[in-house]
Parts: sequence; structure tokens; C-alpha cells
Amino acid sequence: QVQLVQSGGGLVQAGGSLRLSCEASGNISSINAMGYYRQAPGRLRELVASFTSAGSTNYADSVKGRFTISRNSAKNTVFLQMNSLKPQDTAVYYCNGRHISGEYDYWGQGSQVTVSS
Repeated sequence: QVQLVQSGGGLVQAGGSLRLSCEASGNISSINAMGYYRQAPGRLRELVASFTSAGSTNYADSVKGRFTISRNSAKNTVFLQMNSLKPQDTAVYYCNGRHISGEYDYWGQGSQVTVSS
């Protein structure tokens, strides 16, 4: 089992910055990719940014150039630095860990990010 515990998020004005953290514990060797998704009210959950199993990064087009995903040297904590935030970035952000089988995911508890105009 893997536990993903998130921290960060909150309320910020447009143009501001926030940082999310996600620490994985437990059998972390069973996950080979980590990242963040978000879900706004009435919308589907969507990928924001992630590390692939090969160690490369993926970003949604809507956040490229504004958000940066990084991780610590132990690769058990993933960070999402969000700059130049826009009201349309408002959502609940979820940390994701993909099981090496590719058959299921672990999820964090979610962090509310609200960007006011």
C-alpha cells in the first residue's frame, strides 16, 4: 500500500503563486510515476503535470510555462510550483501515484486551490 499526503494550496489573487507538496509513504517502490491532477466543479479530473516512469515530465498545455513539477532526491516527494495563477486554475488538486502494473492509481486527499480575480 502507498499513502500520498498533500500539503499546500489555498487562496491567492490572480498572478500570484502557490506550491503543493505530496509525500509518498509505504511501499513506494510499487509506484513508478507521480504527478498532479485537478478537478474543477462540473468538470472531469485532468492531468496537470507529472513525472513519467522514465523520469521525464508532462504538462497540460494550459499550465506550460507557469507550473513546474519537481521532486526530492529520494523521489518520494513531488512538488508543484504554480506561478502566474489564473482564476481558471481554481480546482481541487490531487496527487497521483501510478502503480507499476499500470492497472490502478493511488490518490492524495486533495488540496483546494482558489484564484480570485
